[in-house]
Amino acid sequence: MAEETSREEESTKKSKKTVEEKAEMSFLDHLETLRWHIIKSVISIFVFATLAYIYSDFIWNTIILAPKGHDFWTSRMLIKLGDFFGYKSDGLMSKDLSLINFNLSGQFMVDIWTAIIAGFIISFPYVMYQFWSFIKPALYENERRHATGAVTIMSGLFFVGVLFGYYLIVPFSLDWLATYSISSQVVNQINILSYISSVTSIVIAGGIAFELPVLVYFLSTIGVLTPKFLRKYRRHSYVLLLIIAAIITPPDVLSQLIVTIPLVILFEVSIFISAHVDKAHKRKLDEI
Repeated sequence: MAEETSREEESTKKSKKTVEEKAEMSFLDHLETLRWHIIKSVISIFVFATLAYIYSDFIWNTIILAPKGHDFWTSRMLIKLGDFFGYKSDGLMSKDLSLINFNLSGQFMVDIWTAIIAGFIISFPYVMYQFWSFIKPALYENERRHATGAVTIMSGLFFVGVLFGYYLIVPFSLDWLATYSISSQVVNQINILSYISSVTSIVIAGGIAFELPVLVYFLSTIGVLTPKFLRKYRRHSYVLLLIIAAIITPPDVLSQLIVTIPLVILFEVSIFISAHVDKAHKRKLDEI
């Protein structure tokens, strides 16, 4: 026990010394380091955006425009689930959504911006790696140990969130918004810019939302969030998640449950993570 304590003290001293050496760097040196990390991230996004633009036919026809059709994977699975539970479901998008373009350069600009967004999504792990490389030298050795695999975890959660947004929230949102009507005299003519803005914002929002466990981990580490607080407002959170699911899905129970369940699981995982961090803090206090 004494040997382990001495090793930890030595490790802490070394890490403090490293931090002190880093602190001697001037403010301009830090800015220069940050600038190069940003430049590398931008280059990565640009490279993947260029590839996305080259293969824009595949990205548009196979990925982006797929959710607006009745034969999309989510619609087919919804029908199968309805049959399995004895619940009749007509799926989503009973009518394929038609898109129009108003501006001469509209399709070109939409294609460019879509390629940039695709480049950001694909290069997200590398961007996170650059971000982590910048803040890592400022951490103590024990903090680095606890944050091992942070880039992999954040990237994995982001991609799961993107897929969640793409396969669940996007088709349900399109089905509800495209068929919503205030009067039979008003015909929906959806602009391609409006369509792509909705799809990309939902997908990226899904990716960011799935970073909740990581955010809870860091907030719990610095003492801002506690598992007691999260458990206290669990019911309120469930109601909020149900409201969100009701807004973005058609008015049937099955669709709302499909969207709500992953969000509830994500919230429960966040409580578990906060509780784990809280126990670790208590163990350290007991050792002292």
